Amino acid sequence: MKKIGLVLSFFVLISVVVWAKDSSNSINLKMAEASPKRVTPSDSDEILSFSNRLKKSMKSVVNIKSVQSDPNSKQIQELMRDPYFRRYFSMPNNRPKGALGSGVVLSKDGYIVTNNHVVENATSITVTLPDDPKEYEAKLIGTDKDSDLAVIKIDAKNLNPIEVGDSNYLKVGDVVFAVGNPFGVGETVTQGIVSALNKNHVGINQYENFIQTDASINPGNSGGALVDSRGALVGINSAILSRSGGNNGIGFAIPVSMVKRVVTSLISNGKVSRGYLGVTISDLNSELTQIYKHKKGTVVVNLDKNAPAYKSGFKRGDLIYKINDKDVKDSSSLKQIVASLKPGSTNTFYVERDKKDIKIETTLDSRDNFLLGKSLDQALGGMKLSDLNYQNMKSFQLPNDSSGVLIEDVYPSSNAERAGFQAGDVIIQIENINITNLNDLKKAINRYKNRPKRVYVNRYGTILMFAMR
Repeated sequence: MKKIGLVLSFFVLISVVVWAKDSSNSINLKMAEASPKRVTPSDSDEILSFSNRLKKSMKSVVNIKSVQSDPNSKQIQELMRDPYFRRYFSMPNNRPKGALGSGVVLSKDGYIVTNNHVVENATSITVTLPDDPKEYEAKLIGTDKDSDLAVIKIDAKNLNPIEVGDSNYLKVGDVVFAVGNPFGVGETVTQGIVSALNKNHVGINQYENFIQTDASINPGNSGGALVDSRGALVGINSAILSRSGGNNGIGFAIPVSMVKRVVTSLISNGKVSRGYLGVTISDLNSELTQIYKHKKGTVVVNLDKNAPAYKSGFKRGDLIYKINDKDVKDSSSLKQIVASLKPGSTNTFYVERDKKDIKIETTLDSRDNFLLGKSLDQALGGMKLSDLNYQNMKSFQLPNDSSGVLIEDVYPSSNAERAGFQAGDVIIQIENINITNLNDLKKAINRYKNRPKRVYVNRYGTILMFAMR
């Protein structure tokens, strides 16, 4: 049986959403009623139609054309200068790739949000508005790979904003519509329902809290709008689950509650800063529920000794079941809550320890300070590194017995990219030092600092070696 793969729905199209922004770097959104009534036709001469509601939403749909470069093209060109490589390998086609797409307008002054994967490595981005043949050059404002969101901006005024709903009030069975411009044929709408909420462990990005829908999210709808029956935005279309790239009735959208937080931060700061606790966690299972009083939460299985959790008194075996006023249902919800909190903020964690309930006040650090590993980042020339855990092994589809340090990202035009490293590689050895965690990596970097060194990685079962200084 063929393995079902996740297909990011931007093959030839890109969808986006435009947000409002005032002169003080904050967003003024036109909000819809948070908790609307749910109704059905009551008379025999009535038909159920959403035409009038969706007309307004469809005016917010824009078209996108992007040009994307191959991040490895410079490295390949350098190799092809060597007569040995030219003898045995043909020169690849390194021409930039073009893509057409669509999006949704949410503000009047040109700010646009889309999926990160649709603008990644783009050298140019062009936006076309509905009923307007003019093409607008877009500027990249900021990206956030962990949520798969990005913000761009065009120089335009009086755009048609869509009403923004509240994804926290969605219910399974609610009627929703995916609005976009798949295949470049103009604005289209597909209908479905909310199939599930709070879907995670899908393997698309770091912070997953997806709306699952059977509304057709066709190739090209990535970054487009998922709207409710009033035409209010409830999510940003992100991916489909498919064998062949076509729609199989399982699509995923990023909830607008998350989108608002990320976009606000990208517009204000150009990046997203998330709180960091510094724990490795595990979900409750049938055996563990017999040990703890609380039947929901997540268990601390390890602590980073340099991180806030260890310093504030957390211990292995602690069950975290609440943070401030928000219940922690599982490991995914803890990640979502902590990530939504500001670095430097002090928060109350409710913990069960030895069947006793205790409170731990913890001041969070910035996730960037720990997972980017700034000294390691500089030493290895532009990588985002982290210890292996259940979540990132799942995201990168690595075997459960993987060992080493994960390269979560390689920065464009960095020394690491030029050397050939890729996201998903696992560093297993530097010179004669075996690497099992970040501490091993630090020791190896210090020992071979400012010296040429051989770095060995496991790339999905194949061992490769790269030379770095």
